[in-house]
Amino acid sequence: MRKIRIYLLMVVLTLIAIGVVMIYSSTAIYAWERFKDGAYFLKRQLLFVFIGALACVSVMAVDYRKLGRYAKVLVLLSLFLLLLLHLPGVSREISGAKRWFRIMGFSFQPSEFASLAVIIYTAFFLSVKGTQRIEHFTFGFLPVIVVLGMVSLLILVQPDLGTVIALSMVVLIMLFSAGARLRHILYIGLLAAPALYLLVFSVPYRFKRITAFINPWADPLGSGFQLIQSQVALGSGGIFGKGLGKSMQKLFYLPAAHTDFIFSIIGEELGLLAALAIVVLFIIFFINGAKIVKRASDSFGAFLSLGIISLIGLKAIINIGVSTAIFPTKGLPLPFISYGGSSLVFDMIGVGLLLNVARFSRQKLEA
Repeated sequence: MRKIRIYLLMVVLTLIAIGVVMIYSSTAIYAWERFKDGAYFLKRQLLFVFIGALACVSVMAVDYRKLGRYAKVLVLLSLFLLLLLHLPGVSREISGAKRWFRIMGFSFQPSEFASLAVIIYTAFFLSVKGTQRIEHFTFGFLPVIVVLGMVSLLILVQPDLGTVIALSMVVLIMLFSAGARLRHILYIGLLAAPALYLLVFSVPYRFKRITAFINPWADPLGSGFQLIQSQVALGSGGIFGKGLGKSMQKLFYLPAAHTDFIFSIIGEELGLLAALAIVVLFIIFFINGAKIVKRASDSFGAFLSLGIISLIGLKAIINIGVSTAIFPTKGLPLPFISYGGSSLVFDMIGVGLLLNVARFSRQKLEA
């Protein structure tokens, strides 16, 4: 397991390093225009990396098996934080969305904590119940869905449909791997389909995202603008790119160039080969994470690892898919690369848990 841990850690560090470089490249001019400090976002991202590294090391130092005792507490705390967002004057509102707390000049997004809390709870629940109980709808399947539903409802109110979709898919993957009946999963899917339809087609900005995804040129200066600029960035980079720092789309053409669409800037400046290298790194991450799942010393560690690699993998797939126009715009960051404190810190906590599971698995195998 030592080699797996080394490979996993090296991939994550490489992705973080790429992210730091590309965040500075994509924000230097914007940061100077707005804050008179070209390294404003770079310095904050380095601080987030430092905090994430401390959190990762701290998580690795504790036996992950003790987390199961606090699974319910973590879920309750996440529900409290999500409710707290809606108290007047507490949360930070951006573009009509209340997803962040503002603490000492930094933003904290409780949905990132809630996602990890739900994964920990689900992993512990599945490990305790066992395969036979999970097959039972009322006692093995429904409790996890209820917890997921409560958390998802509070995240939807923010609103944040992308996180809900990703988290729901992760939980269903965990349930299916634990032996849940496929028809139970299909029942939930059928029940959720009308709600998803209403959430997408009855909300104007989400409906515009779908129409822009189908034909961005129908409204090139409105709903299709971001997607078109993303395609321009990727297409103009060619195979080898324009060169680091030479992107044109980051010059106030492509919105969210350092967050949701940083993959497009990578493609423009470093080219197709670099973009493919990013994809390969995430594949290597997933393969080594899957090896940890397979070799975990207990079912809690296996389900926990599965949930973490599924969440990080889905976020990467969705983000890259949005940048390349495979999916409609969702607003999910690219793990380890996009600018953002909460997402980076909790992704690194997830990596710490993966390495923790691998460490204790190795000890058991060698004993």
